[in-house]
Amino acid sequence: MACLRYQWTPYLMYGKKIEMGKHTTIYHQGDVGTGFYYLDKGSVKITLLSENGHERTIDYIPTGGLFGEHGAYNGSYLTSAITTSPSVIYFFSDEVLSRICQDYPQSAVIFTNSQIYKLRLLAEIIAFTDSPIELAMANYLLKLIAVHGTNHIPIDQTSFARYIDTSRITVNKTLQKWRQQGLIELSERSAIRVVDVEGLRGIYSRIQCK
Repeated sequence: MACLRYQWTPYLMYGKKIEMGKHTTIYHQGDVGTGFYYLDKGSVKITLLSENGHERTIDYIPTGGLFGEHGAYNGSYLTSAITTSPSVIYFFSDEVLSRICQDYPQSAVIFTNSQIYKLRLLAEIIAFTDSPIELAMANYLLKLIAVHGTNHIPIDQTSFARYIDTSRITVNKTLQKWRQQGLIELSERSAIRVVDVEGLRGIYSRIQCK
């Protein structure tokens, strides 16, 4: 996903610029879509509502990232998107997407690859449902590093807990353990810095092989 960042910039002239405040819902899960979005500034979280009504935060969109691709061409949004800070986004309608793909054939590859990534993300969440907590947490942090292109992850422990469907206490206990082992550093501003990426990969591989 990191390699897709900013590749959509040349096409922003086609989109509709929208400014949104913090905690604004961009689209709701289950709504029939008429297009997709690009995050220019700010921050957006993606949530998934289970059949029993439990909401999980499953992703954070990096600046320069596409989201809501599954809502293109009258598809239903599989998730909900909510701003977590004042944001500037661009909306691309189905008609506009067709025009961009016609004028710039390479844009179709960028859009499709981003769409595939989102579907893989949903499949991954299902696959890790019954996995050990440390495995799920290590996997999520490694994924966020790849997506954001940095080992400094702006995520709070409550959101982390919602993603892997566990309690904040459980998440904090594991993070404190990793901090003592020198794998991570915890910021007072609700962020996690992975100091030893290879060490985290080692935990992931070791638990996965059990």
